[in-house]
Amino acid sequence: MSDEPTALMYKRVLLKVSGEALMGESGFGIDMGACLRIAEQIVAAKQLGAEVCLVIGGGNIFRGITGAAHGMERASADHLGMLATVMNALAMQSALESVGVPTRVQSAIAMQAICEPYIRRRAMRHMEKGRVVIFAAGTGNPFFTTDTGAALRAAEMNCDAMLKGTQVDGVYTADPKRDPSATRYEHLHYMDVLSQELGVMDATAISLMKENRIPVIVFSIHAKGAFADVLRGVGVSTLIDSRRG
Repeated sequence: MSDEPTALMYKRVLLKVSGEALMGESGFGIDMGACLRIAEQIVAAKQLGAEVCLVIGGGNIFRGITGAAHGMERASADHLGMLATVMNALAMQSALESVGVPTRVQSAIAMQAICEPYIRRRAMRHMEKGRVVIFAAGTGNPFFTTDTGAALRAAEMNCDAMLKGTQVDGVYTADPKRDPSATRYEHLHYMDVLSQELGVMDATAISLMKENRIPVIVFSIHAKGAFADVLRGVGVSTLIDSRRG
């Protein structure tokens, strides 16, 4: 693998990972070993010269839509989910800084005692200085997913691509864990995701990526070195963009 920055296909990227990726082998909460493995992926990308920002879901602690389904008022449930993303962001900040990566957490809900408020210009300056910025609390509004929050931040940060690190190595015709015959797409148009309701991201997030012509690359966050490989245009993944065919 080349260490030259010129090997990069995407210079400034937003990495979106689910809260479940932080659970490790446990069924709930935060496993610092899992956080460190993700941090090592980010270190490898930084060594290539990438500028990285990050959004982490909160499903390992609390999922707003699930809380609403169990009788909680939706806005309150979503606010709890946002707070879960702040907890994950702080854990990931600790993991990154333990391996020498300067990191800042910016929250869409102000909580100055533990992190910065989201300020676009400040976030861009942090990235220019080589820091990883973790965006927490989604958009700060209920009824929006962390995927939509990630799409919004990717557009605001002028990212070259949004990379979604998932439990599998791309977008499949069906859930590969349940259907052995499922096949992986190499490439999809934004409209394919919407029309086929593939579920890799919600419709609002995909529409925002389409409007801003920001490609989305879906890959496995658990495959060693996969993040750096995708930035170099190699490795196993699914590319979602505006090209046909």
